[in-house]
Amino acid sequence: MYGPRLVTCRALIFDFNGTLSDDESIMYRVFAELFADQGKPLGQADYVERLAGHSDEEIIRRWLGERPDMEALVARRVARYNELSSDGATISQGVRDAVWYAAARVPVAIVSGAAAAEIVPVIDAAGLAEAFVAIVASDHVADGKPHPEGYLAALDLLAAARGPLLPDEVTVFEDTEAGVGSAKAAGMQCVAIVGTMSADRLSEADEIADAIDVSLVERLLA
Repeated sequence: MYGPRLVTCRALIFDFNGTLSDDESIMYRVFAELFADQGKPLGQADYVERLAGHSDEEIIRRWLGERPDMEALVARRVARYNELSSDGATISQGVRDAVWYAAARVPVAIVSGAAAAEIVPVIDAAGLAEAFVAIVASDHVADGKPHPEGYLAALDLLAAARGPLLPDEVTVFEDTEAGVGSAKAAGMQCVAIVGTMSADRLSEADEIADAIDVSLVERLLA
């Protein structure tokens, strides 16, 4: 773990792809298949460097340009992801334990550039659906990460469920540069998880960690 200790938080928010769900290799595979079908192959380095962490629409726009069939392409991407991931196996037992530890003490939410249609089956299969007070998916916002809209929407939902809450009382877990930027633009604290990107790409975060586990959550909530 790197960086200073964060102040105590009163709510936690998890990014989904690559953070809650260890699935960035699957995400790359799905986008690579989709883009190859469109005649523009995608390498893994380009995916990580240029696309990871953004919404489906933004990823497609960056690689293929503006498309009249955007909605259909996103639907294909989500359907293929569900074929590969809906059993919940991408959420490790250590992360599951950390989520439940947090949920027993503070409100917990998900903010993701993924569609609700792919998030919900995974957390259902992993036995985590009841842990989350709110899910803000790509379906629920006009502007994806690094825009702060998703995190600000989650703040409102958390406050509505549990009472007044300031942005800096919330700690976010993220794994990409765009995600960290989104959380910080919303005024929240952010712990970046190394894996999808190297630590130097995540330097805007308040803290950098190697993994999410109970000991990390316990410290944040102490």
